[in-house]
Amino acid sequence: MTRSFDAAALPPEVVAEVLAAAEVAPAAGNTDALDLVVLEGAPETERYWAVTFGDPAARASFGWPGLFAAPLLVLVYVRPSAYPERYAEADKAATGLGAGLDAWPVPYWWVDGGGAVTALLLAADGLGLGACFFGQFEHEAALRAAFGVPDDRRALGTLALGRAAIAGERPGRSSGRPRRSPDQRIHRGAWSPSGPV
Repeated sequence: MTRSFDAAALPPEVVAEVLAAAEVAPAAGNTDALDLVVLEGAPETERYWAVTFGDPAARASFGWPGLFAAPLLVLVYVRPSAYPERYAEADKAATGLGAGLDAWPVPYWWVDGGGAVTALLLAADGLGLGACFFGQFEHEAALRAAFGVPDDRRALGTLALGRAAIAGERPGRSSGRPRRSPDQRIHRGAWSPSGPV
């Protein structure tokens, strides 16, 4: 994840290509539940930072000040109620998933939204851009109000995009955390080499 950006605006065709990637991300039942709020340039992105870092002291002490320079912020939202609505339709009604949000053993609005975020990240990387995805957490309601997002939408988070300005960037706190090897994470044929238990 890039946490320090060059503030230069991205060409419109580059922005369009990145955003188009979310349009082709898979969605259960082809449910149309994804919304993106796109903020371009300092006048728009500053409105975001005013909500999330309104306290000048908090902004001054933030460990990654180059994040504030990102020329493009994409707020990613899903509408969970779209899923039971879609699955109540005739071609999906037999699944029982149209009964409501609680009928879903796996909340696919988060799965599909995560797939769209991944598509955006891969598109950005393919175009040589830096990107950083982060949560809205305690600011979700305030951001929804600030940008007129309907109450039935839920935020996955915010994606900052732009050209990376690596000089002086320090790694994230989790970057040194060890990860399991592929041999420990990839289970071929069964979970255990000895087969099913």
